[in-house]
Order: sequence, then structure tokens, then C-alpha cells
Amino acid sequence: MPEVSVVPVLRDNFVWLLHGEQPDRVAVVDPGEAAPVREALTTRGLTPEAILVTHRHWDHVNGIEALLEHWPVPVYGPRDEPVPARSHALADGDRVELPGLGLEFDVLAIPGHTLGHIAYHGHGLLLSGDTLFAGGCGRMFEGTAPQMLASLDRLANLPAETELYCGHEYTLKNLDFCHAVEPDNEAIAQVRERAEARLADGLPSLPTSLAMERDYNVFLRCREASVRESASRRAGRELNSPEDVFSVIRDWKDGF
Repeated sequence: MPEVSVVPVLRDNFVWLLHGEQPDRVAVVDPGEAAPVREALTTRGLTPEAILVTHRHWDHVNGIEALLEHWPVPVYGPRDEPVPARSHALADGDRVELPGLGLEFDVLAIPGHTLGHIAYHGHGLLLSGDTLFAGGCGRMFEGTAPQMLASLDRLANLPAETELYCGHEYTLKNLDFCHAVEPDNEAIAQVRERAEARLADGLPSLPTSLAMERDYNVFLRCREASVRESASRRAGRELNSPEDVFSVIRDWKDGF
């Protein structure tokens, strides 16, 4: 598994740096702001080899063009979304090969947050953008509940040991919501303890693993009786399909 380091930008965004076989060579993931990334690269003596983009939202792409002024590297991003200076348009099933880093990633289409959103999976890690968060999932700005649930199911079915790197530091807020939905789930307290300890040390709460997420992330647990019962109480009616459960808890989270 490659080394991964982080550059916090904006209010709560993560820009991930994926280190290659030569640790001073990196791929930059979702640079929503240029100045902090440029400073981190320069201070740490790092040279970017590529930029990877998960979706078109400004807080994931606004730093691209300014970074290219210093480092004219290839930009990989979703085919069906406008990404500034994109040189490689990606669709489901494509494979990104970064020979300068010795890294390769499979591209997964995961519509819901945006219709063209993609994830990158490889080397035991998952770059999920704003689709799957630690303890949560993204808002559905363009997609439908069935689309988003199918995307989350797809990610949850990747190998359990896969490490999750998402786009924002939302973990503690998401844990509050998970507890509201599943107050008797002991895994939530365990994840909170870990997250609080990391944050106290000045580290991001991430990564988590997909195994951990399956145990407590209510958006991956729409088929569990406890989540279904909680969502049914919230809706005031019996919910029988995972899609209905997901829709109710997503709406619940929007106003939480």
C-alpha cells in the first residue's frame, strides 16, 4: 500500500497525496485550493506526477489550474463532468496507470452525489470523494436514492481491509447521526474514541476501513433490522425496501 499524506484545505476538505515508489513523487487528489497544496509540496520537497479528480464540485477542482502553472502534469477526471484542464477522461471500468509512481487504480462510476462522480480503487485504498464518508455519505445533489444506494453498496462490497480516504473531515458529526439512528450500536463508540484520539493528535480521523464502515455507517446498513426500524419510526410507516430506508435516513441527515 502506498504512503498517503494529507493537505487540509478550505474549511474541512482533504487533499490527499499518494506517494509513489519514490516517496518524493506524488499524485494529488481533488485539489480544491492551490496555495496550501503548493506550499506543502514545496516545503516537503515533493514533486507531483498527476492530479486525480473524483467529481466536478468547486471545492475539489478550483486549485487545478494554478497548480498546473508550476507543475504541468496530466489531470485525470470523470468523463461526464466538466473538470478544468482535464487531459484524461475516465469512465467506469477504466484503469489509471501512473508509471512514474508505480501505481494503478481501477475507476468505479458511483453516481448519486453528482451523476458523473467516480472513485479510484487500488493498492488497498479507496478514494471515494464525496460519495462515501467515514460514518456518512454525500448529499444527493443530482442523483436519486436508488442510484446513491447502489453506489454505496458497490463500494461496501470491495475488500473489507480496504482503507477509506474521502473528501471531508465530517467524521464526528456523522457519528452523532449514526448514534441517533442506532443508539445501541457499540461500534459507534469505538470509532468515536479512535477518531477523537487522532484529531487530538492533529491527525485526520481517516483512514477508516470498509470493515469498520460496515459495522457502524448507517448508510451502509439499510438492510439491518435496527436501521430499518429506526427509519420506519422516523417515517411513521413500515419501510420494507433498502431504498426506502436509505431515502428516509438521507432526508433525516439533511436536517440533522
